[in-house]
Amino acid sequence: MATTELIARLNQVVERMPAFPKSVQTVLSLTRRVDCEARDIVAAIERDPVMTIKLLKVINSAFYALPRKVSAVDQAVALLGINTIKNMALAFAASGMLPERNEAGFDVSDYLAHSLATAELARVLCKRVPGADANDAYVVGLLHDFGKIVFAQGMGTEFRQALSLAQTQGMPLVEAERSLMGIDHTVAGGLLAERWQFPPEVVRCIRQHHPVPNAEEPLDSEPLDRVLFLANQLSRHLQLGHAGSPVVAPWPADWVIDGPAAGQACLGWDELARVPGVEVALTQARQFASAATAAEVAT
Repeated sequence: MATTELIARLNQVVERMPAFPKSVQTVLSLTRRVDCEARDIVAAIERDPVMTIKLLKVINSAFYALPRKVSAVDQAVALLGINTIKNMALAFAASGMLPERNEAGFDVSDYLAHSLATAELARVLCKRVPGADANDAYVVGLLHDFGKIVFAQGMGTEFRQALSLAQTQGMPLVEAERSLMGIDHTVAGGLLAERWQFPPEVVRCIRQHHPVPNAEEPLDSEPLDRVLFLANQLSRHLQLGHAGSPVVAPWPADWVIDGPAAGQACLGWDELARVPGVEVALTQARQFASAATAAEVAT
C-alpha cells in the first residue's frame, strides 16, 4: 500500500513532467465529436509548427510511398484520413516527451516500440471486443506504460532496482515495483494522464491495467480493459519492443475471442496473432517507430 509521503513524492515527479501538447489534445477532443470536420483537425495541427514538420516528414517518407509529395496538412488528411493523422500526432507527442537518457537506464527506444505495437494491436483488436471504442483503444495502448517514464525520470534508482529484480527473478515488473517501491507504474501513469487532462475512461484504464490481487473490479470489467490486456500481452508475446517486464500473462481461460477463421475461437496468444489485421498493424508499428525516431532526430 502506497504511503501518503510516497504519493506526495510521486505527485511532485509528475508535476515536473512536460505538458502534453495542446495541439494534440485539441485534435483528440475534436475527433470525439460526431460533427468533427477535417478542416478543424487541420487548423489545430497547423497551429503547432513543430508537429506539422514532423507529420509531413513522415508522410513523405518511404513508409507511405505516396505518388506525390505532400506539402500541407490538409493534403495529408485527405490522403490518409482523420484517424491516421490523429494517431500519428498522438504518437509524435508521446515520443517527443521521452528522455534521451535516464538514471534508471530504461531503454526508451524499446519502450516506444512496445507502446506503438500495443497501440496498433489495440486498434485492431477492439473490433473483436463489443463496446470498445477504437479512439480510446489507441490512446490507452500508446500511453498505458507512461508511468514507467515517470519512474525513470524521477525515481530512477528505485526503478532501476525494480527492473533488475524483474529480470533476475523472472517476475512481472509491476510486482517488482510493488515489492521494492510500494507503488507501481499504473499509479504514476494515472496521475500523469489526469494532469494531461485525458478523458476519465482513459485515465481509469491506464490506472487499472494491472489490477492488484483481490481487487474489487475484475480484469475485464470494461471492454477497454480487455482490449488493452490483449494488446499489451500479445505485444510481449511477439517480443515487439520491451518495456521492462519479462513475463507474458497466461491466456484467460474464460475469455471467448473470435479467432483467425470464422467459427474459430482464440485459445491462446499464437491464435490471436493470426487474427486478420494483426500482421499489417505490426508492420505499421515497426515502420512508424523507425520513421518517428528519424523525424525526432531531424527536427
